[in-house]
Amino acid sequence: MFPEILAPFREPLLAGLQVVVAIIIASGALQNLVYVSQTVLAYLALRRRAAAIRRESGPHRHVTSMYGTALPVSILAPAYNEELSVVESVKALLALDYPRFEVIVINDGSTDATLARLIEVFGLRPDHMPVETRLAHAPIRKVYVSDRYTNLVVIDKENGGKGDALNAGINASRYPFFCAIDVDSILEGNALRLALQPFVEQPDRMTAVGGTIRVANGCAIRHGRIVSVALPDRVLPLLQSMEYLRAFLMARLGWSEVGALMLISGAFGVFKRHVVVLCGGYSPGTVGEDFELTVKIHRYMRESGGDYEVRFVPEPACWTEVPETLGGLQRQRRRWQRGALETFFSHSRMLMNPRYGRVGVLAFLQHLITDVIGPTLEVFGYILIPAMYLFGVLDVDYLLAFIALTFVFGVAISVTCLALEEMELRRYPRLRHLAMLGAISVIENFGYRQLNTFWRFLGTVDYLRGATGWGRAGRKGFRAT
Repeated sequence: MFPEILAPFREPLLAGLQVVVAIIIASGALQNLVYVSQTVLAYLALRRRAAAIRRESGPHRHVTSMYGTALPVSILAPAYNEELSVVESVKALLALDYPRFEVIVINDGSTDATLARLIEVFGLRPDHMPVETRLAHAPIRKVYVSDRYTNLVVIDKENGGKGDALNAGINASRYPFFCAIDVDSILEGNALRLALQPFVEQPDRMTAVGGTIRVANGCAIRHGRIVSVALPDRVLPLLQSMEYLRAFLMARLGWSEVGALMLISGAFGVFKRHVVVLCGGYSPGTVGEDFELTVKIHRYMRESGGDYEVRFVPEPACWTEVPETLGGLQRQRRRWQRGALETFFSHSRMLMNPRYGRVGVLAFLQHLITDVIGPTLEVFGYILIPAMYLFGVLDVDYLLAFIALTFVFGVAISVTCLALEEMELRRYPRLRHLAMLGAISVIENFGYRQLNTFWRFLGTVDYLRGATGWGRAGRKGFRAT
């Protein structure tokens, strides 16, 4: 029944509601169209890459170039209060199957025993190594080196945030390429070789390359290496496993195929050092430093007329620990939403601007629909559509059809991504892993995705309120087995 108090305004209210619902449905339809397009592009890309590997002329060629035996690369790992996982993570980095690299750990003013653990385990001593000042960052207290691990450098600096710490690492790095990772993540042994291969194939054009991020919760870790892949034994990390699979295998690969990749994850990305320096490095104060840097690269290269490419490569993998509690996951997702909005409004002039090519015309438009207004529209949809049914102005058959279509489409996209994973990459070795992920691809559509949307809406509110800070995700840290 329509409320009696609103009866005099029935017609204009209904007209307004119908407009709002039409906008919500149109936004959802556009997002679904993008998802379908990305899935098709991802399938074609994976098939093409698989054929290249079989011909032994694709991503597994040796990473050689004018630099000699391999492209030299600096691995930058910012750390803030990571005493639980920092040792295992650094061990993994030092054990990478790559001939020429250095590991630079940046202790960003940790208040726990992160620095003490590094000094104890790796035998660090203070050193007077010079550090450039081309990129601004908080003051450096000391630089440490190890006599046992000659390619390990640890920078102890005042707290300035992740982007600030990465700027310090770039200043201290010696090599023309750097790989930015999260210190609570573990790279597979051959990940650097695979991620650097595009720079060998296109040395002049390739500017940045991102790899796949996978969930490490539940995996067996020994001496800083993933020795056995398994799924998490808790529900939240298991849901995130499917979510990460869909995000990287579909979204990142799809955008990469059309030359409009706007995000290289901060957990694993390789960059040309001099280009990042020319862009001004990471922006301090932002909580979406990885997204913001990728957009800055696009903007700088387009405005300077440079010939460049930013690419996603699905084979190299980085395994990361994800939050296991609702509180930790909520803080992470609200922070991600704030970062997305910060980046959008900092570079809003790129939206639908032909000067910025497909990034401005396609990717930024999708970012506006999906990330800027999408969460708010979807939350309003959850409220308005049932309300219209209760007021008797929405046909029950229409309501049920809308709900069914929404859920069936979500399940279909997730199952398709799982099929692509099994067809081409096959990271999960057991049939029960695939069966469990198949079940999760159905379950996640009934509550989890809606909860994520609500958290993103709260992140939008946080942004409008001017909220700052990261918040802790509540991770447990890697445990050696």
